[in-house]
Amino acid sequence: MKEYFKDLRVGFCLTGSFCTFSKAISMMEYLKEKGCDIIPVMSYNAAVTDTRFGTAKEHKERIEKICSRKIISSIAEAEPIGPKDMTDILLVAPCTGNTMAKLALSIIDTPVCLAVKSHLRAGKPVVIAPATNDALAGAYKNIAALMNYKNYYFVPFGQDDYVKKTTSMVADFSLIPAAIEMALDGKQLQPVLI
Repeated sequence: MKEYFKDLRVGFCLTGSFCTFSKAISMMEYLKEKGCDIIPVMSYNAAVTDTRFGTAKEHKERIEKICSRKIISSIAEAEPIGPKDMTDILLVAPCTGNTMAKLALSIIDTPVCLAVKSHLRAGKPVVIAPATNDALAGAYKNIAALMNYKNYYFVPFGQDDYVKKTTSMVADFSLIPAAIEMALDGKQLQPVLI
């Protein structure tokens, strides 16, 4: 891993794929250990929903402890990300099918969507780590659209349970550092589908 991970300003956005929160937050810890300055952002649902994978309070406390800062969880808090040049790269991990649809259609009605829009205004890279049960169904067209948009890059992803959930796909969260590194060089980590 290149030295530029040290002091790299990473906007780390989480959306409501709660079953992947453990992997996402572990990766957040890893990036912090590598020297990244992490600005956490959560969608409305991610910030308030209690699930069998943990309570919103538990997740937020852990994230704020890792990042040593408050989570951005409102549109007003997300808006300055671009104008104030707060981030070098933005990571959405996990990124739900709902969020990918909104990004593909420029619907900016959540803190994560506005963080992405605000960050993109400076032409900086956004890395998407998909986690959606309908990646090979309704979300497919939105994934394809984002893959064709400038400055969007993907963490390689594949089917997570092709027997019980035939259309579900999830990113390989262990590839986030490599995907970030490639995106910073303007390249897509390959192969995208694993």
